[in-house]
Amino acid sequence: MTRTVLVSAASTVAALVIAAPTASATPHTVHVKGGQTSVTVAPAIAKALLSNGIAPIVTRPGKPSLTTVGGQPTLKAGYPITGGSLTTSPLGGTIKHSGGLKFTNVFNGRSLEVKNFTIDLTKGRLTGLVAGTKARVPVFKLDLSTAHVKLGKHKADATNVTLKLTTEAAGALNSTLKTTVFSAGLTVGTADTHPCF
Repeated sequence: MTRTVLVSAASTVAALVIAAPTASATPHTVHVKGGQTSVTVAPAIAKALLSNGIAPIVTRPGKPSLTTVGGQPTLKAGYPITGGSLTTSPLGGTIKHSGGLKFTNVFNGRSLEVKNFTIDLTKGRLTGLVAGTKARVPVFKLDLSTAHVKLGKHKADATNVTLKLTTEAAGALNSTLKTTVFSAGLTVGTADTHPCF
């Protein structure tokens, strides 16, 4: 997906949710108060991870559940939205979460956890804090070309946002877990986000 498509889609959402300033160049900001984002792993990816000994574990306060996609079982994770803010002009902003996702290689006991995810609309990506460090890394690129958006006065619903693994995340996971199962650009699954303003 190109940056032009991302900016266009996000601009449409922001313009409908927030009244654009009329007489001032100062960006209008809306503060995110809560809500939830869920991530559904593509069934083929879940199967590939497990068959290679990689167990994805949802960490608190995230909540794991099982679901089906196309009749195939897979993992779903829900994360509470804790804050953030969005602007329309210039376009930007973030949606912050608590909870995380821990990947463990059951064959060698090595693991890597990323947590406190942030959706960054300005850069079109989702970042995460590497547990035990102060390093925040880009985990997924956001593809809004597949998304469906519904807007309300005090919330927005964006569903079926495709998540593609970044080069940085793929490299860190392969290196830390001593595996080759992860690759840059891998479509890991989809996200549904429901921020409240």
